[in-house]
Amino acid sequence: MERNFQSAEELIAALRAGEVTSAELTDEAISAIEREDKAINAICVPDFDRARAAARAADEARARGEDRPLLGIPVTVKECYNVAGLRTTWGMPQHKDFLPDEDAVQVSRLKDAGAVILGKTNIPLGLQGLQSSNPVYGTTNNPWDLDRTPGGSSGGSSAALASGFGALSIGSDIGGSLRTPAHFCGVYGHKPSLGLVANRGMVAPDTPPLPVDLDLAVVGPMARTARDLALLLDVMAGPDPLTYGVAHQLALPPARHERLSDFRVLVLDEHPFIPTGSAVRAGVQRVADALADGGARVERHSALLPDLAEAATLYTKLLFSGSVARFPVEAIEQLQIRAAGLRADDQSLDASRLRGMVLSHRDWMEVNHRRELHRQGWRQLFAEFDAVVCPVTPTPAFPHDHNPELLECRIDIDGVEYPFFDQLVWAGVATMPGLPATAMPTGLSAEGLPVGVQVVGPMFEDRTPLRLAELLEEKLGGFQVPK
Repeated sequence: MERNFQSAEELIAALRAGEVTSAELTDEAISAIEREDKAINAICVPDFDRARAAARAADEARARGEDRPLLGIPVTVKECYNVAGLRTTWGMPQHKDFLPDEDAVQVSRLKDAGAVILGKTNIPLGLQGLQSSNPVYGTTNNPWDLDRTPGGSSGGSSAALASGFGALSIGSDIGGSLRTPAHFCGVYGHKPSLGLVANRGMVAPDTPPLPVDLDLAVVGPMARTARDLALLLDVMAGPDPLTYGVAHQLALPPARHERLSDFRVLVLDEHPFIPTGSAVRAGVQRVADALADGGARVERHSALLPDLAEAATLYTKLLFSGSVARFPVEAIEQLQIRAAGLRADDQSLDASRLRGMVLSHRDWMEVNHRRELHRQGWRQLFAEFDAVVCPVTPTPAFPHDHNPELLECRIDIDGVEYPFFDQLVWAGVATMPGLPATAMPTGLSAEGLPVGVQVVGPMFEDRTPLRLAELLEEKLGGFQVPK
């Protein structure tokens, strides 16, 4: 495999052995971007001059005997993170000239670890959606099929990794924004436990970069191997030094097991709200077979599993309650009129979306209480199982659809259309209760598109799904260079 597609772990070993310099790695990555990215459009804000300077500094530091976790490794950063001196727009034209003067906490951690930042990766407008297209930077294409989306909102990062544009990237996730792009592009992404990774500075350009505790949303690592995810998570994890970091130190527990044969895994491929397409179902089956072949205990059903239908409606309400926070009063009043006309027994996802947009604080507290009951249910399940394997979305990457009215969009599942947002229910399995989830490739569909799954683990035991993904990578083969 050519060096641009090697893992960060392999590149670190080569740097330590003196087989290559950071300047060489950085020049090779920049050359690949300049050669290939016109078709992909993954790198929306290049920073090549500063990257080359950082690479030279990394080589000088290594010559002095320094050795930091990512010293000299070329990486990318999702556009929504503040990088001092680089544009942060969230794809919104009114902010196309905004230049933050302070790095996001995760950008600082990358730099402190010695990483070389090549530039920023593309996103959807306002981070809304499962595609990566906006009026400032245009559309990012999937390296496996340029007519299809790489996913979103971390689609630029997944496309960059699949194309060999840097060894690592950092993204964010509230509706599968790390996991869906990883699934669509055949790479790896980890949604950490809620609150594990500080998010300050991953903020819209009209918002001050304060240390806010987000509900549902997390920031996390993306890579081409599971071991690289763990490497980058160790750099990213830990409390914000302005808040909990004043008094707390991180001590992530080790994975529950080191051998595949010791894992107890619940495998799911059916959801009460949406069918699973044949390509994804086959990917889940490949994982189930690999688990069984490795001696793991595999179950397909458990009475301990929290109710997926209620979980989906709770997640939908929580997600959409935040999405309308800045809507004008007149728009909220119209939504309230529509919500008042819903039947009391209407528990559909459409109804949950509408109810979520007009939740009172009292109603939100009740939804949150139901979430806590689900968290307790997950704790009970993880006393019997170590991980849950399930789809990320019902299909592989779908063709570009630039309809700005996302509620009107549809997704095709084996020839039948469903509401676009209904596919988020699989992302919500981990997001609603705040569980860690590692997205990993399982192979290719009959159409030659990547298919992934997510490995969901116990809260704050992030090393458990990461380790299981690593063991499955050894069985299934992991990342493939796009054909």
